[in-house]
Amino acid sequence: MTDTTTQRTPRIPPLEAPYPEPIGELLTRMTPPQAPEILALFRVLAVNPALAERTMELGRYLLGRKAAISLREREIVILRVCARCGAEYEWGVHWSGFADAAGFNDTDRSVMASPDGDLSLLAPRDRLLVSMVDQLHHTSDVDDALWEALRAHWSHAQLIELMMLAGWYHSVSYVCNAARVPLENWAARW
Repeated sequence: MTDTTTQRTPRIPPLEAPYPEPIGELLTRMTPPQAPEILALFRVLAVNPALAERTMELGRYLLGRKAAISLREREIVILRVCARCGAEYEWGVHWSGFADAAGFNDTDRSVMASPDGDLSLLAPRDRLLVSMVDQLHHTSDVDDALWEALRAHWSHAQLIELMMLAGWYHSVSYVCNAARVPLENWAARW
């Protein structure tokens, strides 16, 4: 994991209010109603408003009510991808925003936040998702044995969604890390 004991200087500073009208409206649409403020990540993405606009649709699908996977499954994948990529910003936002609703406990937190956490402490289905993320992270593939285990629990449509979700949050992690998005004051830390 990336050392984040001290805040690093942003390479792409988040936009600050007052925002020009099209940017303000875009940021309002990007921000979930339950968010305590406009996230620094969104304010960084809005530096390229055309791209930010285009990415909203996929993000909303993967995080929305039309998703083919449960909230818990989604958050396991997101949290593990962020942990594997060392993206404390996004990990902390998701832990703070969704851990309670997903039913995570302290053991889940310690295992999912650590690349070398003891996977045997997780529930079997959770362990399969973490293993999928780990294999994708290391090899950009899933071996046959794990694929068959995954297939016993998730449909092809769900597996595509799980893999797309992992890839999406790998991209988000890249932006968080390389742009040095400043940590949210209210978000969890490793």
